[in-house]
Amino acid sequence: MDKRTFLKSLGLVATGIPALSFAQEDFFETKADQKKLFAQVLRKGDTIGLIAPAGVIDTEEAIVMTREIFENFGFKIKEGKHIRSRYGNFAGKDEERLADIHSMFADKEVKAIVCIRGGAGASRLLPHIDYQLIANNPKVLLGYSDITALIMAFYKKTGLISFHGAVGISTWSNTVAKNFENQFFLNQPAQFANPTEKGDNFIQYKERITTLNSGQATGTLLGGNLTLLSGLCGSAYLPDFKNAILFLEEVDENIERVDRMFCQLKLAGILDQIKGFVFGKCTDCGPAGGYGSLTLEQVLNDYIKPLGIPAYSGAMIGHIANQFILPVGAQVKIDADKGTITLLEKVLKD
Repeated sequence: MDKRTFLKSLGLVATGIPALSFAQEDFFETKADQKKLFAQVLRKGDTIGLIAPAGVIDTEEAIVMTREIFENFGFKIKEGKHIRSRYGNFAGKDEERLADIHSMFADKEVKAIVCIRGGAGASRLLPHIDYQLIANNPKVLLGYSDITALIMAFYKKTGLISFHGAVGISTWSNTVAKNFENQFFLNQPAQFANPTEKGDNFIQYKERITTLNSGQATGTLLGGNLTLLSGLCGSAYLPDFKNAILFLEEVDENIERVDRMFCQLKLAGILDQIKGFVFGKCTDCGPAGGYGSLTLEQVLNDYIKPLGIPAYSGAMIGHIANQFILPVGAQVKIDADKGTITLLEKVLKD
């Protein structure tokens, strides 16, 4: 994900796309007592809409394999009109990507919307989205990475619970497929925990969790990609983090920049509001050049441990295979000693 392009793009929203209207900006704000919006449970035979609201789809095979995944679940497929478009590193101009979002939410036949990939550019769309349309047609939205921008904005503006999880080009293992079925077909309140298999080893070596602060906490699950969240600080598209359980993940960043982004969350007051914290994976993150940098462990110890709230790291969240499918906006309970996130409510309407 080219996140530096994303950060630069924030400054282009007001000047680079004069054809788009800002009329939706003040329409809808979630309040502390506002009811959440829940999409419908999915059934075999339903139609899934495929969109590319962020980075460009550079191979036809990515679309073919995404179709195959969801056809194997028993869905019909409807492609967004512009998923093969390209504008720089984006999957089409802002107007095109926005049109596909709106058309899928407006289409009564489409029951869920899956993002083919993340990448960059979704944040550019936020001031132009018709949040009234989203509120009137709550549907499953599945994606992660740059899709964090849409997930956050939809919850902030409408109360819609969306899902942070595998995109079309992710590796869809049998584990991910089973989790998808349990969540979207069976609507089962789940407990998310890392695998515990030791194999032939005396102790577990892979996918371990690290407890930063012991204990349990209950709150609203909010989060996603660290770069996207820090980049949206000060905007109208981040929800209230008071009493939230914050989860984060990152990819392809050196730790110097990770530290800077945690500092941004701290300075914005977000870290001081939350009741619990879960860090997933920092995939392909390493030290900065020159004099090097802190380690990720040191960054978490500096920003999270002093909060004194239940917190752990190493969860199966992020740019990895077998990642969790997390309903953002749901009530959850975390156990920082066991490394678990437990849903406390159903997140779809039967």
